[in-house]
Amino acid sequence: MDEIRNIEELEERLSRPTDAAIEALEKIPGDLVLLGVGGKMGASLAGMAKRACAARGDTRRIIGVSRFGDPRVREQFAEWGVETIAGDLTDRRFVQSLPEAASVVFMTGMKFGSTGQEPLTWAMNAYVPALVCEKYAGSRIAAFSTGNVYGLVPHDSGGSVESDPLHPVGEYAMSCLGRERMFEYFCDRDRTPVSILRLNYSTELRYGVIIDLAQKVHSGEPIDLSMGYVNVIWQGDACALTLCALADCAVPARIVNIAGPEMLRVKDVCEQIGALLGKSPVFTGREADDALLNNGSAAHSRYAAPSIKIDQILEWSAAWVANGGETLDKPTHFESREGKF
Repeated sequence: MDEIRNIEELEERLSRPTDAAIEALEKIPGDLVLLGVGGKMGASLAGMAKRACAARGDTRRIIGVSRFGDPRVREQFAEWGVETIAGDLTDRRFVQSLPEAASVVFMTGMKFGSTGQEPLTWAMNAYVPALVCEKYAGSRIAAFSTGNVYGLVPHDSGGSVESDPLHPVGEYAMSCLGRERMFEYFCDRDRTPVSILRLNYSTELRYGVIIDLAQKVHSGEPIDLSMGYVNVIWQGDACALTLCALADCAVPARIVNIAGPEMLRVKDVCEQIGALLGKSPVFTGREADDALLNNGSAAHSRYAAPSIKIDQILEWSAAWVANGGETLDKPTHFESREGKF
């Protein structure tokens, strides 16, 4: 597919299983529960898991759990054959009522709006994991975290690797480290195999760093260069690596960075988008010597390299913005250097 023209084509592309995703599901036993599936990556991951199962004639249940404030999301899942359960994961009784499953992906959490709602942020990011670990003791769990737990590193360092010391900046990042510690604790206590996924940053055409930048280039809005470097990975590739990591859970918990292969310079990305759009980017601020950067090479070597290259992501994103494609209208605020979201 040389272009993505509408939402249907986009969702098909995002949920298209890679060979590595199909092979991973062969190693994952039983039913699969996706917690927090109503978020930005949930539909892509649920769709990919269902399609990967179909490719192998596998009839296991794929079950998505979320508050599902938008009923259209549940309708879409139903069309795909993904079961849904609506409820509040902060409610212990609800969590305990969920169906048993051999495999779980934990996608829930709170980032945007965390400043000013710190107690809720900690509840979502550290208390809910404890409830989930109690419910699914002994099941394999792949739990999303963030590269924000590493803190800022020199832009020419190659990015943070899984063994690096952690220096979270701000309560959001600290609460995400709390989430990791809960999964590690219950992993050790109950011998629950876990993979912790430090993601920087998933991008598609409705949401993500690249769309943020493309919209600003297109509109002529000044682009702050203070966070001068960034990682991105196509959301479909992030989903495929998630399934690979789910098949590779361990005790003690395995740490997996999920990121694209490049340390991207924001100014260069904007200028490339500008050339595609016939626009001249407007910049403000000065590039700092450090940034939030995540080195994903270990996962690429262990599982599979991302299938969608950055040049393709930029071309798709520029065309999407130029054609007035739908977005989620949720800026990433990746440029925040104080950890406030």
